[in-house]
Amino acid sequence: MAIKAILEKAVAGQRISAEEGLQLLESHDLAAIGAAADAVSRRLHPEPYRTYNVDRNINYTNVCTAVCDFCAFYRGPKSDEGYVLPREVLLEKIRETAALGGNQILLQGGLHPAYKLDWYEQMLSDIKGEFPEINVHGFSPPELYHFTKVNKLPLRTVLERLKAAGLGSIPGGGAEILVDRVRSEITRGKVMTDDWLEVMRVWHELGGISTATMMFGHVETLAERIEHLERLRQLQDETGGFTAFICWTFQPEHTEMADVPAAGSFEYLKTQAVSRLYLDNFPNIQSSWVTQGLKIGQLAMLFGANDMGSLMIEENVVAEAGTVHFLTLRQIREAIEELGFQPRQRDVHYRLVDDQLEQRAIAANLAREQGQGERLVEISVG
Repeated sequence: MAIKAILEKAVAGQRISAEEGLQLLESHDLAAIGAAADAVSRRLHPEPYRTYNVDRNINYTNVCTAVCDFCAFYRGPKSDEGYVLPREVLLEKIRETAALGGNQILLQGGLHPAYKLDWYEQMLSDIKGEFPEINVHGFSPPELYHFTKVNKLPLRTVLERLKAAGLGSIPGGGAEILVDRVRSEITRGKVMTDDWLEVMRVWHELGGISTATMMFGHVETLAERIEHLERLRQLQDETGGFTAFICWTFQPEHTEMADVPAAGSFEYLKTQAVSRLYLDNFPNIQSSWVTQGLKIGQLAMLFGANDMGSLMIEENVVAEAGTVHFLTLRQIREAIEELGFQPRQRDVHYRLVDDQLEQRAIAANLAREQGQGERLVEISVG
C-alpha cells in the first residue's frame, strides 16, 4: 500500500521525497511503477507524437589524463592508440551528418593534457563557419572543468569564450553517479560532484541549456541513485536549464570493472521510471536504446520516456565496451509508430523540425540504408 500511495502522489503531480524515491527503487513492482511513470509522461506530453533527433557522436580525441575503471574508450597520453581527429576528418563527419538530415553533433573527447582553450575555440569556429545551422552539443562537464585547470582560467570565462566561439549546448556526460564516494571509487583525476554541478549551474546562468545523465549499475547503492537524482532536481529548481534526463546501465565488458555483473533490462526500466517520477521539473526523458537495444529501448517509451534519443549515426564510447546496438531511422520511427504515436524529428530545444527537412532526412537515411544493404549483398556474393 505504501508504494501505491507514493505512485498516486507522483501521478497527481506532487513531489515525492528522497525516502519515497528509495522505496520505489527498492520495490519490485515494475508494472505499477512503469504505469505511473507512463501516466506522468502522458500528462506532461499529451501531444500525439513522440520525438527523436538525428545527430552524430564525434569523439575528437580518446586521449585522457583521467583514469576511469568503467571506461573502455580512453587511452593514456603516452598510448600508441591515442588519436586526435584531423580537422578535415572532423568536418567531413559533420558534412555527412548534415546530408542525412542531422541538425546537431555531440562533440566530446578525453581530458587531453596538451591543448589550450584557443585550440577548442578554433575548432568551434571552424565548425560554425562551415555549418552555421548545426548545433554543437559539446564538451561534458569533466572536459570543461579540465579546461579551467589547463588554462588557469575561471570557469565562467572558459564557458563565455566557448559560447562565443559557437558552443550551443552541453551534454550531461561524465556524471556517472553524482556522489563523491562512488566517484572516488571508480575514477581518478576527474571532476567531483559539486564541480560537475557548478559547470552546469554557470552554463545555465549564461543562458545555456544542457542535458543530464546517470550511468548506474556498478558500485553505487540504491540510495546513492536517489542522491544523484536529488542533486539534479535541486539544480533544476535553481536554474531550469536542463532539457532532458538520460540514464543507462553500466556496460562492464572490456573495462577494469568487467567482474561487475551487468544490470539487466528490469533494473533499467525501473530506474528510468523512478527517474521520471522523481525529476518532476525535467521536461523530457530519453530512452537509451543504444545500451538496451531496440525492444527495451521501445519499451522504455512506456516507462516514462517521451523521446527515443538520437539516431546516433556514429557512436564510439559504448561500442568500445562491446555494446553494439545500432538502429536505422526507419527502425526508430517504426518503434514509435508501433506504440501508437506519430514519430517526429526535433532539435536540441525539443522543437519539431520543419516538415520538409524531416522528409528530406527520412529520404536520405532510407537511401543510405538501401545502399548499405546493396553493399552487403555485393560482399556476400563476392
